[in-house]
Amino acid sequence: MADYVTLLAAKIKLLLMDVDGVLTNGKLFYVPDSAGQMVETKGFDSQDGIALQWLTWKGIKTGVISGRISPATAERARQVKMTYVYQGHIEKVPILEEILANAKLEAEEVAYAGDDLTDAVIMRRVGFAIATANARAEVKRVAHYVTQAPGGAGAVREAIELIMKAQNLWDDILKHYEVG
Repeated sequence: MADYVTLLAAKIKLLLMDVDGVLTNGKLFYVPDSAGQMVETKGFDSQDGIALQWLTWKGIKTGVISGRISPATAERARQVKMTYVYQGHIEKVPILEEILANAKLEAEEVAYAGDDLTDAVIMRRVGFAIATANARAEVKRVAHYVTQAPGGAGAVREAIELIMKAQNLWDDILKHYEVG
C-alpha cells in the first residue's frame, strides 16, 4: 500500500459510496410482486456488508448517495447500519455539503467510493477518493485508490480493510474472530 494512500486513509471518519456499480455490480433486476407489479431488486456482497458493520463498531460512519431510488438500497443501508442514506440525487455535491455540515467533518475526513461520472465531482472534493475496478476510466483518473475488486464483488470490503489497516484497527477485527 502506497504511503500516500495510507496517510489519506488514516484520516477517514466517514465512508460514503455510490450504490449501483459500487455496492452492487450495477445490474438491476425487475421481477413481479404478488400483485403483478414490477419491482426492482439488486444483489449486494455479503463481505462488503460485514465490513460496513465493522466500521460502525470502530466509530467510522457510512452512507450512500445514489441517483436511483430503490427499496433494496434502503433495506441494505438499514441492515448494515448506515448513518446517511440519500437516494434520487444525480447532483451529489449539495448532498455532500449537507452531510459534511451535519457530521461536522472536514472534507479530508471523508472517503467516497464511486464508479461513474456522477461520482467524479464528489471524489474531487473528499480526502480519499476510491474508484472500483469496474469504474469508468475517467473516474479512475481522479481516484487516489482503485480497487482490485469490482463493485458488488468485494470492492467496498477492500476499501474498508485499507482504511482499517491505515488506522491500526484491522488487528482488532482479526482478534475478535480469533484469526489474528
